Amino acid sequence: VSLSPFFLKEKVGKKRWIAVILGFLGSIIVIRPGFIEFNIATLSAVGTGLFYGFYLIITRMLSDSDNPLLTLLYTGIVGALIGSSVLPFVWVNPSASEWIMLFLVGLFATIGHLLLILSLRLAEASKLAPFGYFELIPNIIIGYYFFYNFPDIFDLFGLSFIVVSGLYLLFYDKKRYLFDN
Repeated sequence: VSLSPFFLKEKVGKKRWIAVILGFLGSIIVIRPGFIEFNIATLSAVGTGLFYGFYLIITRMLSDSDNPLLTLLYTGIVGALIGSSVLPFVWVNPSASEWIMLFLVGLFATIGHLLLILSLRLAEASKLAPFGYFELIPNIIIGYYFFYNFPDIFDLFGLSFIVVSGLYLLFYDKKRYLFDN
């Protein structure tokens, strides 16, 4: 949302900026700079969010000129090239069941990616951003199930800021759409 006015010339009003600031405050509460160790995981999370924002902007820019399947293909090729650069150093032969899981992850990721590309073709990036907050709940479940990690009270408080900002944007846009049409 914060980059879309500059790169996409999307109109981001005062209410959207308030939601962006609220979400940013939530991420600061989760990261807690100065209170917990700033490590590679924190840097990775911040970097992922930043690069995902740039990815959404670039995809939105290409949505008017490129075929969605071509955008998906190029994204896959770039990801495969970058991912393959580390394979010689970390490769472990997967078992048959792991090959099936890898295939399923790839299939569902491809479908999800295509749907994201198509959605960016139909709506502004700043209007789609709140839907990304729905990922928090499955991520918490996966983190607990696989890594026995559950967010502490500060994480939950910060995440609530992020979710509230996303829901605010979602309901604000829905209300505005209903009354404008």
